[in-house]
Amino acid sequence: GGKDRRSGLILTIPLCLEQTSMDELSVTLDYLLSIPSEKCKARGFTVIVDGRKSQWNVVKTVVLMLQNVVPAEVSLVCVVKPDEFWDKKVTHFCFWKEKDRLGFEVILVSANKLTRYIEPCQLTEDFGGTLTYDHMDWLNKRLVFEKFTKESTSLLDELALINNGSEKGTQQEKERSIDLNFLPSVDPETVLQTGHELLSELQQRRFNGSDGGVSWSPMDDELLAQPQVMKLLDSLREQYTRYQEVCRQRSKRTQLEEIQQKVMQVVNWLEGPGSEQLRTQWGIGDSIRASQALQQKHEEIESQHSEWFAVYVELNQQIAALLNAGDEEDLVELKALQQQLSDVCYRQASQLEFRQNLLQAALEFHSVAQDLSQQLDGLLGMLCVDVAPADGASIQQTLKLLEEKLKSVDVGLQGLREKGQSLLDQISNQASWAYGKDVTIENKENVDHIQGVMEDMQLRKQRCEDMVDVRRLKMLQMVQLFKCEEDAAQAVEWLSELLDALLKTHIRLGDDAQETKVLLEKHRKFVDVAQSTYDYGRQLLQATVVLCQSLRCTSRSSGDTLPRLNRVWKQFTITSEERVHRLETAVAFHSSAEKASILQECPEQPEAFNEMEQFDEIEAVGKSLLDRLTVPVVYPDGSEQYFGSPSDMASAAEHIREKMKLVSLKKQQLRQPEATTPES
Repeated sequence: GGKDRRSGLILTIPLCLEQTSMDELSVTLDYLLSIPSEKCKARGFTVIVDGRKSQWNVVKTVVLMLQNVVPAEVSLVCVVKPDEFWDKKVTHFCFWKEKDRLGFEVILVSANKLTRYIEPCQLTEDFGGTLTYDHMDWLNKRLVFEKFTKESTSLLDELALINNGSEKGTQQEKERSIDLNFLPSVDPETVLQTGHELLSELQQRRFNGSDGGVSWSPMDDELLAQPQVMKLLDSLREQYTRYQEVCRQRSKRTQLEEIQQKVMQVVNWLEGPGSEQLRTQWGIGDSIRASQALQQKHEEIESQHSEWFAVYVELNQQIAALLNAGDEEDLVELKALQQQLSDVCYRQASQLEFRQNLLQAALEFHSVAQDLSQQLDGLLGMLCVDVAPADGASIQQTLKLLEEKLKSVDVGLQGLREKGQSLLDQISNQASWAYGKDVTIENKENVDHIQGVMEDMQLRKQRCEDMVDVRRLKMLQMVQLFKCEEDAAQAVEWLSELLDALLKTHIRLGDDAQETKVLLEKHRKFVDVAQSTYDYGRQLLQATVVLCQSLRCTSRSSGDTLPRLNRVWKQFTITSEERVHRLETAVAFHSSAEKASILQECPEQPEAFNEMEQFDEIEAVGKSLLDRLTVPVVYPDGSEQYFGSPSDMASAAEHIREKMKLVSLKKQQLRQPEATTPES
């Protein structure tokens, strides 16, 4: 740290009694001379060779070595001689002889006379000076500086590599340049702390003199220590700030990738095993117990889904937090993940809810069906027991009970139909979330079961109704046994009412083939009732004759009751046949029209349908039906009756005409392509 009178640096080489390695000395000199700046080196060096504890040959070798090791800027070499000096003549002659070749002046001087050439304040106490110097302290600080320089330089390269690699434009460039998980070999915080401590020590030693003496800096600005440390610290802080941002971005990307991975786990399970569980659960059960078992199975499926829905809630909260604190570049990806996750979870939750509602509706349907079945069994049990009343009052009471049970059955059947229709409506919506799976077979089984239950209940109820009708007639016979003539007249009146109802209310022909077939079936049942009434009337008349014979009395009105009964029945039969013919014609018309419409929509099966001939046949059937609507029913006595009012017939005919217009329009559309083909 000392300087000569030309402000050149002083280099001290202490020699000892032990053998000095010239190679080690050369390396040490090279290192020491690499410390000063070029500006400082230009002012030259003064070298002090302390030979007081060494031999002359060693000193001579060292001086000669300076020519090769120390640059040409060496201006003076002071060899400190021991008190008992070597042969002066030989020594002086040797240096004088080598002076021109060495290129610098070499003087031999005692330690106490060294101040003639160098100021005492620039010499250490070893040479009688006042310059405070602790070599071990200097060495420790220098080692700290060298370690800091090495670590900081290496750390700067690593941080620059990481930072530059993270700023690459594309993922492919990132993969080629650097592994983004690469970490620095040393802790940047530790290196920065070491640098700050070193800089603080340098600044303190520079501006505060030791023991109140002259300020001393073993590594001042000229030796590049403090500026290098400051420069390295500035670079480190800059790169470390960038590195922290890279780590933050990397942490955010890692968190985003983890969320994305968890999102895909939830999505894959819900769209995979979760959806497969629902796909396999299509049945609704055929009884209350079966529906309850399916509900229990569905609850197990819901329990498994609940675990994944809990993960969805947690992920949704994490994504929401990232959206509130995230960068704009991540908003699109985060929102896309959130939307994808929400869509899948909501869709799956809707499917679970739909399935639960379907099973609940099926359970209610089977409950109503079971109650209705029990009611029908009770009613049938009453009808299967022979009636043995003691008097007419008990007959009336039994008849009232039957009517109440039949009414209760009607209410139960209506409730079953409502539940069944609601269940069918839900099943029809099942295909909307079937993920492309064909659910026709599964739905058909459910639909067939529901319709089968309702039809079975309807048939049982109808049989009970028929049996109730018979029982009612039988009871009425028993109640009115003593008024057979009045009952026979009543039978004629009933048949007349049936005929009147047939003419006035049985006028609809149906809007399609299915409805017309239903009307035809109802008409046949209606005819069965009329047949029962006619048979009942004849039985009354026969019973009247038998009763009169038994009572030995004559009937006052039985003579004209039988002809009236036969006449009304004949009129009913003729009217019923006309009604059947019209309904059958309407069925044929609607079926042909619907078949033509379906085949028009399915042109891939042209061989199954001869369009023009079929359209002609439809028009012919329609015209025949319209003509028949205008014809009255003619009875054997020459009287005529029309079905319904003129407005009713006009309404029925108008519907037929509208359908014929549609058929005619399709026929024209069919002809147009045929007409344009030759022109094209």
